[in-house]
Amino acid sequence: MTYLKATSYIDYESKSIQDLVKAYKTLSDKEKAISLYEKVRDDWRYDPYTISLEASNYKASHIAKRSSGNCVEKSVLLVAVYRAVGLPARLHLGKVKNHIAVERLTEKFGSNELTPHGMVNVRLNDKWLKLSPAFNKELCKKFNVDVLDFDGVSDSFLQAYNSEGNQFMEYTADYGFFEDVPLEFMKQNIKEHYPHIFDIDESIKEFKL
Repeated sequence: MTYLKATSYIDYESKSIQDLVKAYKTLSDKEKAISLYEKVRDDWRYDPYTISLEASNYKASHIAKRSSGNCVEKSVLLVAVYRAVGLPARLHLGKVKNHIAVERLTEKFGSNELTPHGMVNVRLNDKWLKLSPAFNKELCKKFNVDVLDFDGVSDSFLQAYNSEGNQFMEYTADYGFFEDVPLEFMKQNIKEHYPHIFDIDESIKEFKL
């Protein structure tokens, strides 16, 4: 089946990924999916303020050695660990609008929209499920948002409201799914949405907000 192979980005045959998944290989497919989702969600802190255009930063083996990542990076890592334990998985990209704690994003990006936003599709029981491992527990607690859990049966990709009923985020575009990291598409997408970031130096490879 497709969506199982290793690639230069989804390099799950690397030692860092194999070490990460070795304790999960004897679980059922559903248990693997839930446990690995929770591990990537919570063990890598969500950092939306560092965006890279450098290919090496999107290799799963590189992300695995870090302690944080943005939504695309965390999704790449989850795709890799899923494939490493035999679960078909693919990267899914879209655009989201944030409504809470957006001052820093708006100041630097000129917008409260983040793009591309990374998610994951995993295939369980002959069904593709959509999930987002971006927001770790600590961040959810900070912004008074329920943790986005995954039950291995239903989609789990959107925290529309916080615990007080205020709108937290919404999807404004869906770019579809990809077998590998579409870096050129991502570069073009970032430059189109945040052109002011590249006005001074077109060779920029990474920026921090």
